[in-house]
Amino acid sequence: MSVLESLGVPAELSARVPAEQRGPGRGRDDVRLMVSRGTEVSHHAFRSLPGLLRAGDVLVVNTSTTLPAAVTGRWGAEGGGAPVVVHFSTRGADGRWAVEVREPDGGGSTRPRPGGPAGSVVRLPGGAGLVLTDPLLPGTARLWWARVDTPVPALLARYGRPIRYGYTERDQPLSVYQTVFALPSRDGAGSAEMPSAGRPFTARLVTELVSRGVQFAPLTLHTGVASAEAHEPPYPERYEVSAATARLVNAARAGGGRVIAVGTTAVRALESAADPAGVVRAAAGWTDLVVTPARGVRAVDGLLTGLHEPQASHLLMLEAIAGRPALHRAYTAAVGELYLWHEFGDVHLVLPEENTH
Repeated sequence: MSVLESLGVPAELSARVPAEQRGPGRGRDDVRLMVSRGTEVSHHAFRSLPGLLRAGDVLVVNTSTTLPAAVTGRWGAEGGGAPVVVHFSTRGADGRWAVEVREPDGGGSTRPRPGGPAGSVVRLPGGAGLVLTDPLLPGTARLWWARVDTPVPALLARYGRPIRYGYTERDQPLSVYQTVFALPSRDGAGSAEMPSAGRPFTARLVTELVSRGVQFAPLTLHTGVASAEAHEPPYPERYEVSAATARLVNAARAGGGRVIAVGTTAVRALESAADPAGVVRAAAGWTDLVVTPARGVRAVDGLLTGLHEPQASHLLMLEAIAGRPALHRAYTAAVGELYLWHEFGDVHLVLPEENTH
């Protein structure tokens, strides 16, 4: 599927703890920044980002808040069965939730298992009951729709914890998984997994960027469970692009500014609101858009994102923005320079190739 399938990422390049926990005096912005302009690759500290952008550029950021979306329960109506971990992914229009069911492995992380069968019951903390009803998409087994007999936002607030996978060292507080852009939603919705490209930003860095004439355009896309092992295309997700953000993006493009998405989620939402000519309009609802090289991008000029594994479907989006040769050159450099992967890792800024003529 990916241009990088032959590229191996050593396990030691997984970021096991957040940047601010890697030594005294460190902060979220103590990560490395790889910059691609065509096939030209350069290496920087993330704090140097303001010097790499220019007045008139727009950073499109996802304001979705991260939910404590993992809850431990037990199989069976009475809760007498084996332990199970439920990852709450996405709330549907009918009140059901898409969930991923996983098995504890004794180390704080979990192993994936097929969902179902229909009618299976999980007893959750506080006496809440969850019933699996049917697969999220026909023919798939990982994510299932489930009915829960208690309000899920309250359940998560009391008993939930952030989703984490086995490459991280330990559980972290929810605050570690919130970006500086996160805004609580009115209905308690949010992201099952952090929109992690925004994580290295700090209030000080945002202030410096604004002082240099870089603008921020907020939108929302509530990310579902990605499942680190599955490498599947994203499922339909809820998004909202406001009229103000649409105006800001359109004005930047008309004035020669660059529209740079912070994260693949921001690309997915913005491109879902753009027409074939790249004009963005206010939009909200569900998007099943998968950005591929064949589809291309219409409203986005650049992308700031984490590093993705060679099998990840997100690399199709990066290839659509950067091109195949540039993507291969950048990822080869990232492995050679020992960049760190995953949500606590280093970041990659893809900019348009400079026109020197």
